[in-house]
Amino acid sequence: MQHNKLGLLCGLCGIGLLLAPTAYSMGLRSLVALPVEKHGGVARLTLEHDQTNDTSQLVTNLAYGIDHKQTLLFGLGYRVSPGGADQLGDGSLLYRRVAWQDDELNGTNRFSWLAGAILPTQRERDSAAQAGLVFAHFRGRHEVDLDAVYQVGFSERPDSARYDASWQYRLSPSVRPSWGTPAEINTVLEFNGRWQSHSGTSRQVTAGLQWIHPQWVLEGGIVKELN
Repeated sequence: MQHNKLGLLCGLCGIGLLLAPTAYSMGLRSLVALPVEKHGGVARLTLEHDQTNDTSQLVTNLAYGIDHKQTLLFGLGYRVSPGGADQLGDGSLLYRRVAWQDDELNGTNRFSWLAGAILPTQRERDSAAQAGLVFAHFRGRHEVDLDAVYQVGFSERPDSARYDASWQYRLSPSVRPSWGTPAEINTVLEFNGRWQSHSGTSRQVTAGLQWIHPQWVLEGGIVKELN
């Protein structure tokens, strides 16, 4: 049985353009926990390279804040190399609703639910419905994001699921100023899992860095298979 979907070692690098006034830290392998202000937007481009299979994929993620509790999330992948047929992946559409939020002086806790669909870009592919949960905890220099999403495939499409546990730690500045939005450097450590009914489970650990400016983020990381 083939469990190793991502290969033994993958590289991730990306840049996020935030159309909202303030930039935030976020998980490298997931966007669903990122707060988005009302009518604010995030465009995130990530290049993933699988050294084992020598393949590269460009992933585009978009987020739009309907209001402070509702967000739309859209993702689409494109295989850069090797070329050939079926380079465009399927689209992912998710609606996120904050069900509970507890704001503190130095942080916040948020619990949200997710619902949406997988939208095929090729006629021969089948769609899927997806739903999940996400929890985010931020306090001081630490942020923890947890998410789990399950996809129910229609027709010949297999069921699948994923989870991500991300810890972000702000290296600089050690203390944020009382006014203004300074540049920040964060470390990121994640545990990720991917399951598919036809191919089993793969587990990875992800480590990376984020350079956060008021309206853009430059980030990169390494993914290691644990199977």
